[in-house]
Amino acid sequence: MDIAVWNEMVFDEDIRKLHENGVHKLFEWSEAAAEVKASVERITKQFLDAAVIESMSPMTKSAPMKLEGCYESVYNSRWSHVVEVPGGEGTGMEVREGKPPQSWKYKAVGDTLERNDDVEEPDAPRLRLMVLTSDKGWPYSWKEEDSIRDCYVNCEVERVWRIVKRDLTEWFGTHRGTYFTPKQRLLIGTPWMGKSMNAGSYLLYQLLHFDAEQLPMVAYFIGNRTFLFDKIAKTVSVHMGEASILRIVDGLSRRGVKGYIIYDVALKGHEPSTGLPCRGWGMIVLSSPNQNNYESWAKQMGAEEFIINCPEENDVKAMCSWMKRNQIPQEQAEYWKDVRGRMNKVGPILRSIFGKQASDDRINACQQAVDGSTASELERNLGIGCCYSSNDSDLSRKLVKVVRVRQENNFEMPLNVLISPHLERETLSRLEDEMRQSDFIFHLLRFWDYVPPYLIEKYAVSAFLN
Repeated sequence: MDIAVWNEMVFDEDIRKLHENGVHKLFEWSEAAAEVKASVERITKQFLDAAVIESMSPMTKSAPMKLEGCYESVYNSRWSHVVEVPGGEGTGMEVREGKPPQSWKYKAVGDTLERNDDVEEPDAPRLRLMVLTSDKGWPYSWKEEDSIRDCYVNCEVERVWRIVKRDLTEWFGTHRGTYFTPKQRLLIGTPWMGKSMNAGSYLLYQLLHFDAEQLPMVAYFIGNRTFLFDKIAKTVSVHMGEASILRIVDGLSRRGVKGYIIYDVALKGHEPSTGLPCRGWGMIVLSSPNQNNYESWAKQMGAEEFIINCPEENDVKAMCSWMKRNQIPQEQAEYWKDVRGRMNKVGPILRSIFGKQASDDRINACQQAVDGSTASELERNLGIGCCYSSNDSDLSRKLVKVVRVRQENNFEMPLNVLISPHLERETLSRLEDEMRQSDFIFHLLRFWDYVPPYLIEKYAVSAFLN
């Protein structure tokens, strides 16, 4: 056998062994136990040791860069809120300054929370949206020329923080004085529905305002950048690549410094390191439903998963009212009408519904995806009615959203459903035309609660007879 081929086979086998032992990154190799390092061939060990030394060289390490004014901008973000006013003009929404006197109420369901509508007064102005404005934007958009300044907080985003806050309260309250690690969390949401910008940014804001003596550090991982917020020094530094920040966080942990990590899986298939979180640190991972983004990490860490639903129609209406707050009610209503039409076509994808060009581009791409696919391709790639999928196909990213459902013991799971009324009709019509009726009905039964009304009326009798 050719020596080069043999070396490649040995290296592949050694990498497989290392993955089985939880070693995925150079940093993890440098910290691996002696028996793990002894399990690989000498040539592999020499190669990895040399790579670690190279990565630690001053010539290859990028020094962290302090971001002036960014800590203060996020910490001192301004509050506004939008309420629904019975009988109001235009959209029926009213923008008000400051933090709302009362936020949404939640009740415990299973191991998480759900909004409690029973405590709301029916005739009072109803809170629809909170807005946090940071003059220098938020970490999610700091690499862009025009940073996004407004973080939209609806009841789903607030729910995410309440669940994390409950974990922190348990960590620093009930178990004070004993070694206790907070629950590691995995947040699943539809791609491009705003979980990164809104849920990630809001978590950061609230964590910065959490007791600095108990939780002095917050790290925000996104793509190949990490923003490290020091709540004592009131500074934020940016670190490129993962190796250097992992060493820094590990060093803080060894000194007994506690912190919390927000890890946004912005790059497809870029799983968090199984070296995270370090001892004494909490962590939440934000991801699409694609299991390739998180499965190994979640399994090894015992992470508890929960789901964020897409914004509802009234949430988006409130966003429109905020965006057009300086215009007259009639112009606000006309803008909302346009956005509502786009939302009906492409779904609650915040990246694509507020501008005509972005919406047109997305619906054209979605329509081409439906028209260019057979029924079998749609059925195989969309996973409609399924709770999990490792198939991160172009079709699923365009046509599917996830909704939160409760299963046995009130355990929440992500259910794949079609993303918008328009794309429901287009996709289900294609399936109906090409599938046998019995197969089509069986397919509908998998997500019956989310089937469009016209199909329920058409197939209800046949569905229950089958």
